[in-house]
Amino acid sequence: MSEPLVIIGNGMAAARLVEEMAKRALGRYAIAVIGDEPRLAYNRVLLSSVLAGEATSQEIELKSAAWWRDRGVTVTYGCAASAVDLATRRVHLANGAEVPFSKLVFATGSTPLRLPVPGSDLEGVHTFRDSRDVDRLLALADTKARVVVVGGGLLGLEAAYGLAKAGSKVTLLHLMDRLMERQLDGPAAALLKRLVEMKGVEVLLGANTRQILGTERVEGIELADGHTVATDAVVFAAGIRPNVALAKQAGVPVNRGIVVDDQLRTGSENIYALGECAEHRGTCYGLVEPAYEQARVLADHLADGARDYSGSVVATNLKVSGVSVFSAGDFLAADDSETLVFNDERRGTYKKLVVADGRLRGAVLVGDTQDALWYLELIRTTASIEAIRGDIMFGRAIAQPKAA
Repeated sequence: MSEPLVIIGNGMAAARLVEEMAKRALGRYAIAVIGDEPRLAYNRVLLSSVLAGEATSQEIELKSAAWWRDRGVTVTYGCAASAVDLATRRVHLANGAEVPFSKLVFATGSTPLRLPVPGSDLEGVHTFRDSRDVDRLLALADTKARVVVVGGGLLGLEAAYGLAKAGSKVTLLHLMDRLMERQLDGPAAALLKRLVEMKGVEVLLGANTRQILGTERVEGIELADGHTVATDAVVFAAGIRPNVALAKQAGVPVNRGIVVDDQLRTGSENIYALGECAEHRGTCYGLVEPAYEQARVLADHLADGARDYSGSVVATNLKVSGVSVFSAGDFLAADDSETLVFNDERRGTYKKLVVADGRLRGAVLVGDTQDALWYLELIRTTASIEAIRGDIMFGRAIAQPKAA
């Protein structure tokens, strides 16, 4: 008889875990996936494409209903898990149902942060995190409303681009002195700002939100320096928080995220976690690729394999506000590093490679990212680049034949 395995969360991490499990131990577990969103798992990275009208909601679906069914997976969506009872090994659902388990995986993701400022509870204040948010923002864009997006990271830029392309007049506020400060250096961020503004988004840096103005609904936003921006709506996209409430309530050890070891095990027997809700060696990853790496390791472990997860080289490889952006590794460069830089503002391209001890340690690309995965491979494998040092800036097609 198949062992009951329950996965709480129906996002990208859960879908990849099921896919990896099907490769290794098809039929060994009776898998039940529980998700609170009213739809099957989808590619969250492409939500901005739906907002911008470049893709439909159906086109970003990861797997069809038939795919899940053919692998013997029971998917319950549109119904949140309300409690986990470790003593009786049951998950309680919001509709009153109970799902028994032998092993349990938390894949509960993250929730968007709302700035704790006056007026944040007014009508017209939104977040940008899931498909329901996109539906609300699409309805907003249809009215050609003025929108202020708070946050100049990945989420904020994507929301701003999607809304602008959908017809809204968009102002982007960012607290820091450059966009995407966790992924880009100064010159790359400056180029991205210029390219984003060319897409019709006004960008205000060093903008600290003091309060949202209005009586019943949003009328404007006031900054710490006294400057005000008139707006019909505000979208918070200023960060995420790991979704740990369910695990904490059940008695599973949590810190910022649900604490896991190198096999993605929590401090409770046969309870696991992966993706944005998991904290491994003190780090919570808010990107997709680490979740996929964790899914491979956890699937291997559940199939009696011996693979360990030692952490991820953080990499960003996305089209941000319609602009291709990549960064990985130590892109800011330590004191003992050498930097190779190519900057062509006219063409809208920037490339910075960080080299130390004859190896590629980090990279930032804006505009032209066709060699991104090759650079990422060199960073992750720590392969020597001495033979191609003179040509590495020009990309794989030119540099690699000389390494053969």
